[in-house]
Amino acid sequence: MDLKLKEAEQVINSELTSRIKKTAINFDELLVETTSDDLIQVILFLKSNDKFKFRQLIDIAAVDYPEEERRFRLIYLLLSHEMNKRIKISINFEIGKKIPTITKVFPSSNWMEREVFDMYGIEFIDHPDLRRILTDYNFEGHPLRKDFPLTGFNEVRYSEKDKKVIYEPVKLEQNYRDFDFESPWEGTQYIKELNKKKTDDKKK
Repeated sequence: MDLKLKEAEQVINSELTSRIKKTAINFDELLVETTSDDLIQVILFLKSNDKFKFRQLIDIAAVDYPEEERRFRLIYLLLSHEMNKRIKISINFEIGKKIPTITKVFPSSNWMEREVFDMYGIEFIDHPDLRRILTDYNFEGHPLRKDFPLTGFNEVRYSEKDKKVIYEPVKLEQNYRDFDFESPWEGTQYIKELNKKKTDDKKK
């Protein structure tokens, strides 16, 4: 057990008793579970604490659990250069819940929160510029949600008739729905038929 992380865990539990749901140390990383209402206070404490100094935001990751009532989980990854240690802050919440932005605490979270919004549809309260960042402006849905279809809802193509790029509902051609599951070592069906025809011709 890492003594520095264990000490950090004890300080966090003693100082933020009412704001912490659970803590654990796994794989040399400290995990802190809190709520969306207490998120900013917890992150501010971790950043401003002179003993630990978790002053760099590494990433914001989201996870989708569509079968659960609290469908989404956000995980904030912080780094302390002084301790050379990482900490994860986790919150769980239901669909439609708006999460407070941390852009005033970590300005670099601006684009990270926009990515989460684009991919999962999670909105952030008071975000200065909450727009899509990875998909197009007219994109429908959120690609990393588990219920998003693999083919998407729309396809994009250039129309010679309209002389511009157009959006239209996804249409899968029938020939893309037929699959040949024959072993590649045995050859596909049309090759078998061709070889059989050659054999029959030779017999004649």
